[in-house]
Amino acid sequence: MRTARRTTALLLAAAALTGCGDEPDDDGNPAPSSWIRGHYTRSGAHYVDGADRPPAVADEIHRYSTATDRLVSGGTVFLRYRDDIVAVSPYLAGSRIEVEDYRTGYRRWKSHLRTAWPDPDSTSFRGGGPGSGK
Repeated sequence: MRTARRTTALLLAAAALTGCGDEPDDDGNPAPSSWIRGHYTRSGAHYVDGADRPPAVADEIHRYSTATDRLVSGGTVFLRYRDDIVAVSPYLAGSRIEVEDYRTGYRRWKSHLRTAWPDPDSTSFRGGGPGSGK
């Protein structure tokens, strides 16, 4: 009997750990951070595209990994992903690309996002992007 319980416990633990892998969930899409790192030039804490304007860069990122929402405010294009925000803003003749987790990004760009996207500090915020887990 003990062996059966141990086996069951091990199988349940293995199943739980399998769900913790690096693969994206079926119910959302992660920000393409590694793709951004590989396609744009690092400049401090952000990345740059020296030639293309924000709408073109945001389109390129969106084509690689479809954002759940897109907002343009003050010349900056914001792409919303499952747990992250990608902001593409004008920078010299091109664009600056910044990736922040949703809570940090929302706080940082609240003046642009507050009327369009949910506040993660709100008691009604459920996270996970539009329509997910509600």
